[in-house]
Amino acid sequence: MKGNLRALALAGVSGAVLALGVSDAMAGAFGIREQSTIAAGLADAGAASGAGGVSSMFWNPATVTMRPGWVSEQNFTFINLSGDIRTQPGTSPGFAALGNSGEIGQGAVVPSGATSYQLNDRLWVGLQTGAPFGLVTKPNPVWAGEVYARSSRIFSLNINPVIGYKVNEWLSVAAGPTFEYFKLNLKSAFPFSPLIPPANLPTAILKGESWGVGFTAGVLVTPWAGTQVGVGYRSSVNHGIEGLLLLPPINPLIAPKTAVKAILDTPDKVSFGITQALSPVARVNFGFEWDNWSRLGVIPVTSIVTGAAVQALPLNYKDGFTYSVGAEYEWSPALTVRAGVSYEQSPIDFSNRSARLPDADRINLAVGASYRWSEKLTLNAAYSHLFVDRGRLLAGPGRDYDSRYIAAPAIPITFAGLAEGSADIVSVGIRYVFGEPAAPIAPAPLVRKY
Repeated sequence: MKGNLRALALAGVSGAVLALGVSDAMAGAFGIREQSTIAAGLADAGAASGAGGVSSMFWNPATVTMRPGWVSEQNFTFINLSGDIRTQPGTSPGFAALGNSGEIGQGAVVPSGATSYQLNDRLWVGLQTGAPFGLVTKPNPVWAGEVYARSSRIFSLNINPVIGYKVNEWLSVAAGPTFEYFKLNLKSAFPFSPLIPPANLPTAILKGESWGVGFTAGVLVTPWAGTQVGVGYRSSVNHGIEGLLLLPPINPLIAPKTAVKAILDTPDKVSFGITQALSPVARVNFGFEWDNWSRLGVIPVTSIVTGAAVQALPLNYKDGFTYSVGAEYEWSPALTVRAGVSYEQSPIDFSNRSARLPDADRINLAVGASYRWSEKLTLNAAYSHLFVDRGRLLAGPGRDYDSRYIAAPAIPITFAGLAEGSADIVSVGIRYVFGEPAAPIAPAPLVRKY
């Protein structure tokens, strides 16, 4: 009985240690792509080839060599996520009567920044910071899927210093370490007894944190004036998440506090971009991203004290793919406008969709602009809307338990739902050039007005 109760608790609380809510963050699974206001206005098209400004270092650190002197960009993005999960036939009786999730989305501000500094005609250093993973979602505290998700809070911070080297007039390379912090707090209903009505179930909590280290590397090629091609790589970061499973004090046979750990490797990413000048004032950008989400299969959750597996997290993601195209036009010497569209094939479909992470494929439509306030200061803004496909989900025995680690609970609870979601994203940022304007890097690419 004790093992079955613990299985129920862990199934609900840690059903996905790194899961978020409807359409998660603004990239497949629990990724956040919002790292550049300029790139956001292009739907991230050409970000790996430098179209995203100094902040393109997130996708390709070799873009640090594109701008002379000392340049810094700071971005702030507000993600207004909206979505719900509607209860469908197949949900366990008693829970089905609790109804839909209600509005599950929560607004969040994502800061990011990037700075490049030219040491000499060949060498640059840079620093990129941001939140590559995370979001906050909160359905109704009492709803049909409460055993699998009551709330999710994820926070991450990544610090990425880079060194860039201009090999010759057409080739640049760069690399650097990444230091990543990750924190989570997940809540779910705890069905400790079939005698307790579903509407009165207490809450169990899983929380933990971790620091991990990875690296980035990239190449930037300018085969001729007006054309830039970039390829960037972000490695996986190994997180040994340690924390606590907090259960309601309802049974002296069940420890209310258990120290647990889980090993998770974040997906590595490959980004490819092309920027092509159509005229001195117009450019078109193309982008492609591959995220290795398939490395996240089944993740055991174990007791720190005994080392025994107490649950498994059957994420079983597939790889994610994003395709984007965008264009920008220098309306005047001070104003540049841009727009873009992208399509993302999510790593999540019906086979692995859960109540905590009912992600689906999406289309992103974006517009943006940059205003050159002075020789030193440029103001950037962008708006985009995400259209997320509907997604059916089925949580319960056979989907959320792995018999290799722990037996399914004696009280099976099934939840069937239909998830819908969308998002409005507003980003603002500044770009500032410190010191006296530096001489252009020869041979200079087309002069950018942002």
